[in-house]
Amino acid sequence: MGERFKNVVMENIESEHLCCAISDKKHQCGVHVKKAWLKERIAEGHVFRKLDAKGKVFIEYAPLETAWVPIRGENYFYIYCLWVSGSFKGKGYAKDLLEYCIEDAKSQGKSGICVLTAKKKKPYLSEKKFMLYYGFQVVDTVGEYELLALSFDGTKPFFAENAKKQVIDSDALTIYYGKQCPFIPNCVEQVKSFCDHNSIPLNLIEVDTLEKAKNVPCIFNNWAVFYNREFQTVHLLNEGQLKKQLGL
Repeated sequence: MGERFKNVVMENIESEHLCCAISDKKHQCGVHVKKAWLKERIAEGHVFRKLDAKGKVFIEYAPLETAWVPIRGENYFYIYCLWVSGSFKGKGYAKDLLEYCIEDAKSQGKSGICVLTAKKKKPYLSEKKFMLYYGFQVVDTVGEYELLALSFDGTKPFFAENAKKQVIDSDALTIYYGKQCPFIPNCVEQVKSFCDHNSIPLNLIEVDTLEKAKNVPCIFNNWAVFYNREFQTVHLLNEGQLKKQLGL
């Protein structure tokens, strides 16, 4: 099946679709933002590999040193996303994609691969059971979130100390967000509109550098929400989910 996949590289990035936002017009602005972000990451070894078809089947990973997450470690890959949806499930595509990542890591002499999950399944995070099947193990935890790692040499990555804070000084709804996910620009606009119309104090903090991403005060995988000073979720929020989060 390997020949049915392709990597998004500088030579084809303008013509290739990004699977996660393939069919939703309201996220096309986010696709342009993501591609601009991705162009800067490809030279760093960032990989976006997808099925050569019109579907949501892809894996995205990068060297941990340049991955925009508050996770520390040396010589690891970090998996941002592994997604197989709809009619493409049950065909072995997730297996193919993960095994490609594992072989890529070994061929480059990496110490291992890590990924963010949770004790219970959460949207936008990889499936823990699937990763455990391939030998990943829990190497660090913050609340309900877990860092899984497949170590080739016994070393282990870990959450940065700042990620374990999970509190800020503001009571206002506060969202840290990045540019990697094409869903984020539309979510930001929905949150801004809802808060404006309902007079809800809002702080939007753009995480626009690697340094900022490594030093956020919470678990972060492109998006993190605080309310009443406490960390709430990495779940992207639209208007309906925001109402639920605020108890409205």
